[in-house]
Amino acid sequence: MKLNEMKASDGARFTTKRLGRGQGSGQGKTAGKGHKGQNSRSGGGVAIGFEGGQTPFFKRMPKRGFTNYTRKEYAVVNVEDLNRFEADAVVDYEALKNAGLLKKKLDGVKILGKGKLEKKLTVKADKFSKTAQKAIEEAGGTVEVL
Repeated sequence: MKLNEMKASDGARFTTKRLGRGQGSGQGKTAGKGHKGQNSRSGGGVAIGFEGGQTPFFKRMPKRGFTNYTRKEYAVVNVEDLNRFEADAVVDYEALKNAGLLKKKLDGVKILGKGKLEKKLTVKADKFSKTAQKAIEEAGGTVEVL
């Protein structure tokens, strides 16, 4: 079979009604819209969500929630991910980014306590969870809050 021999399967394509093309077509004159009224006019019909003057459903629903514009969002790194650094290394934003652990800084970097740290490191970040701080200090490292 060649591309020029391909044909759409039956029922996949059909011709559209040609409205307003004379009385003989069966869809002439009013083009299936009847006589007069809002829906017979060009541009006629009601807006999406309009319910005949009744208060629309979306306006009857209660408003819920809000967006806190002062919220700080931190880029997070788990303690287990810090094992890829060499012992006695200083781990800061630049080191984390170069290691591929961070895509962007957002409002800061937070170290979380998932996993186990097996090396002595000096970790500099904006925030630390208590478990992360404990894990770093148990491994002999130090924590510096920026």
